[in-house]
Amino acid sequence: MTEAIRVLLVDDQELFREGVRVIVDAQEGLEVVGAAGDGVEAVRMVDELAPDVVLMDVRMPEMDGVEATRQLFLPERVSRRERPVRVIVLTTFNLDDRAATAIRYGASGFLLKGTTPVMLRDAIRTVYAGNAVLAPRDLATLLDGQFQTRTPAPASYLGLTDKEREVFGAVAQGLSNTEIGAQIFASESTVKTHVGAILRKLGLRDRVQIVVFAHEHGLVGD
Repeated sequence: MTEAIRVLLVDDQELFREGVRVIVDAQEGLEVVGAAGDGVEAVRMVDELAPDVVLMDVRMPEMDGVEATRQLFLPERVSRRERPVRVIVLTTFNLDDRAATAIRYGASGFLLKGTTPVMLRDAIRTVYAGNAVLAPRDLATLLDGQFQTRTPAPASYLGLTDKEREVFGAVAQGLSNTEIGAQIFASESTVKTHVGAILRKLGLRDRVQIVVFAHEHGLVGD
């Protein structure tokens, strides 16, 4: 039997947390392992419980979801984990600037709090697999304006092959593996290999971080 995806709920409203708990626990292959009422508690519980996915409210007292996300992805904390953790930001506002900042810090996308149970289930499974829960094109829109100044591309980017840079640019623009394959005349499995090499060479976790990296260094459309 496949191990259930372990989910941590983070929201300052107990009624909302319990409602989401019921929804998540009702889904096959998902299990709520804990719930936190603020960011401070969330960071502590992630260290203690090692969930696979965190559903993180943006606006909370003590420590909000943006700062909690930043702390969860500090290099020293990430290095201590035996398994990766993914964060989905929950917000009441579409294209929320706070959500965009949380994505810069390492979140895998965001959902509106009014989403359906099916969309929530699919989002959890999607980020667990290392993908974004926000379409890359929408993610690019969300990140526009987040970087007032662009920093030069690091040496790791310069170390990509010409083909890897081509794939990098396509991912940054929001193309799927199938679309990239058609563009560069390669199979989807070959594209996946290139994406994996890019992530490894740049020290990034997933495709979401490729989009963030591209915006941070002014490489969109490069």
